[in-house]
Amino acid sequence: MTSVAVVGGGIIGLAIAWRLQERGADVVVLDDGEPGAWYVAAGMLAPGGEASHEEPELIRLLAAGNERWPAFAAELGVDVGYDDTGTLSLAMTADDLAAAARDWTRQKLPLLRPSELREREPALSPRVRAGVYSPAERQVDPRRVVAALRDRLADRIVSKRIVDLSEVAAPTVIVAAGCGTAALTGLPIRPVKGQVLRLRGEPGLLRHVLEAAVDGRHVYVVPRADGEIVVGATQEERTDRTVTAGGVHELLRAAIELVPDLAECALVETVAGHRPGTPDNAPLLGRHDERVIVAAGHFRNGVLLAPITADLIAGLVLDEVADPLLHHFTPGRF
Repeated sequence: MTSVAVVGGGIIGLAIAWRLQERGADVVVLDDGEPGAWYVAAGMLAPGGEASHEEPELIRLLAAGNERWPAFAAELGVDVGYDDTGTLSLAMTADDLAAAARDWTRQKLPLLRPSELREREPALSPRVRAGVYSPAERQVDPRRVVAALRDRLADRIVSKRIVDLSEVAAPTVIVAAGCGTAALTGLPIRPVKGQVLRLRGEPGLLRHVLEAAVDGRHVYVVPRADGEIVVGATQEERTDRTVTAGGVHELLRAAIELVPDLAECALVETVAGHRPGTPDNAPLLGRHDERVIVAAGHFRNGVLLAPITADLIAGLVLDEVADPLLHHFTPGRF
């Protein structure tokens, strides 16, 4: 039986460990207990929007990740907030529309008039100028996903902070420690700060995930079935976790201009976290050396890429064959 230690108990590390366990490996997850980027993430599964300026190889990886989510969510066997209603991408002004039009054209999505948008989402501001509907973009609740994975791996998770990989006795080590991967491997992964808000409103206030440009400010609004609404996210090249008045103001202002009824919702959480970014903003997936495999640096796409990353890394460990999808994301490129 193959023995594997996974360093990192976030959504990536847990997904890999679960897939390895399902395939018969002897797995232990070494988790420092610190919430990672998944804890802050809204859970948008949006390969089209996220890949608008990315390389073709990353676009293919994101699309493959999105395709695997329906089966992955079903395999977990509990409600993880998976919702395939789709996303409305919106532009508030003429300038916002001009900036978004190229991406929408690339995605081959027909432009919808304001009246058509409000038929789909009556709570939208009358100021919304235009938008598109993306049926292939979905959402999931990352906190529920992590809870489900932890439940399946409960007796395999060990609370331990690893500061040097020499502490890990397993013959195969997978480092999936998010921003902490840099200190363990020397690879160039930097923290990119994001501030996110959670509101509480009446269930059904919104029907779709909303992604919008509002007077040049980007905002997303992600409604959950229970009335929670996630609003995000700032993107700051900073290492602190401070929730700032300016960040909260920026997000609330854009969200309320987009959906005025959000002003009546309760503000129940403000939180900041770090996305693990790489120099090219693509993940590091593959062998670091003969013993160590890396699965980190997913930047904005950790939730989206969790299922495909789990399958690719499990295949690399157990089949000893690197899937062609891994070729462009090897840690050795830096």
